Amino acid sequence: MTDDRSPAPPGPVGRVVSRTVAWLHTVPLRARLVTIIALLLAIGLGVTALTTQTIVSRYLVKQVDEQLDRTASSARALNLAIGGSGSGPSDYYVLLRDASGGSQRLTWDPTVRLYGEPSVPPMTQDEVDERQGVPFTVGSNGGSHPTQWRVVAVNVAVEPRQTPAVAFVALPLTRVHEASNLLAVTLSATGIGIIFLGAGVAWLLVHRSLRPLRQIETTAAAIAAGDLARRVPAAPPSTEVGSLATSLNAMLAQIEQAFAARAESEQRMRRFVSDASHELRTPLATIRGYGELYRMGALDDDAKVADTMGRIEDAARRMGALVNDLLDLARMDEGRPLRHDPVELVRLADDAVQDLRALDPSRTVTVVPLAPPPGPDGAGAPCAGTPASLVVTGDGDRLRQVLTNLVGNVARHTPAGTPAEVALGQVLDPLAGPTAVVEVRDHGPGVTPEQAQRMFERFYRADSSRNRGSGGSGLGLAIVAAIVGAHGGAVDTRTTPGGGLTVRVRLPLAPQGVEASDAPGPEHGYDGPSSSPPRPVP
Repeated sequence: MTDDRSPAPPGPVGRVVSRTVAWLHTVPLRARLVTIIALLLAIGLGVTALTTQTIVSRYLVKQVDEQLDRTASSARALNLAIGGSGSGPSDYYVLLRDASGGSQRLTWDPTVRLYGEPSVPPMTQDEVDERQGVPFTVGSNGGSHPTQWRVVAVNVAVEPRQTPAVAFVALPLTRVHEASNLLAVTLSATGIGIIFLGAGVAWLLVHRSLRPLRQIETTAAAIAAGDLARRVPAAPPSTEVGSLATSLNAMLAQIEQAFAARAESEQRMRRFVSDASHELRTPLATIRGYGELYRMGALDDDAKVADTMGRIEDAARRMGALVNDLLDLARMDEGRPLRHDPVELVRLADDAVQDLRALDPSRTVTVVPLAPPPGPDGAGAPCAGTPASLVVTGDGDRLRQVLTNLVGNVARHTPAGTPAEVALGQVLDPLAGPTAVVEVRDHGPGVTPEQAQRMFERFYRADSSRNRGSGGSGLGLAIVAAIVGAHGGAVDTRTTPGGGLTVRVRLPLAPQGVEASDAPGPEHGYDGPSSSPPRPVP
């Protein structure tokens, strides 16, 4: 059984509290802080003033009590105090009551006219004995300025007959009240001044303390408007604002980097799609144009038909090669897993050299051992003795494609007959350890530093001085960089000594003891490092 009763609505006090809390949430933080500080000052000063006034009042009353005690305990002083009309001006009031109930007032008349008479209550002898010497406070009867009186009761013997009586000696508390009131006014005025002064100082301090938060607000507004380079002004990290500023700046740096990476990725994607569309447009236009010629009957003999079909086939072949290159790059971008087999780079280099020789029989192509100079340009000192076998772990087909693209680039972009070399060896990289290095060097026209920086961009081609006439999609070196990167290696370009372009590929060597199943020997055209000069590959 469920209880469907709804909670009771809040009462008047609850509604007032809720409205007050809701209103406080709309008040600026600065005003709330200053108000809280002012309230704390008011409470502290009020408690201090009340305590001070209480202590001072008690001290003044204690002084009056001491005066009464001295007067009541000294018979000579008492006789002087009650000396009748012959005594001088005095604030003392003495009331004598004997055992028969009679009473006699001894005082200075102006005092009675001003302050009235103390209203001393009737007291039995037992009560007098119990309260003897202990001052107590009573009110006033009559007088132009009635006030409280401090009274002490003592047993006395009235001369000349030594008649027993009770003397009530009293002093007005007017001066005590005046001093207490003056102190209260002084403390109140001082406290109000301190509260206003403290509120003003608190306003300035809070305004100064909240300045970094206003700067953070301004920075956030600028960032929201699109200025991602803005940063929050630094502050000491030991403070809360400094810690917040450091965290916000770190977050803003990551956001800026993320936006920059996103913009760069979108720009690359747009450029890639534009370049791919441009590259596909030419063969498609060729195929479409020749198809329309054939449909219109413009090809009136078999020779023209055969020539047209050959051109269509060439265009389709170029388009197919471009699509295959795009698919290769897409697979690399997706990070598809590669095979991890032992691969002999010497064998792949031999095959690549043979391919280059077949493309241009007039070209002198040699396989040479690597001899890089020590230092940054050499990527580490060469290991002792360049090995005859360079085994890496990776996808053999993809690594073969790397060397095929590199020698194809040499064949396309250097004049016929230009010599080339493929250098093999290993270096000891300080960070990566033993590293296999393959360099494909040509002695052609070379490239400018600006062109070298963009060599591995997709669809990038150097200018016509590198013989663009033979064509190419501009994806060959981009595929090389993607494959080498997927194998944990690196590729870069440099100038060949004497002129030309050198493309250097670095790949991690396989662990020692791992051998490729097709490790090359002398029959593959490479005998390893020796003192004999490099030989052309037949």
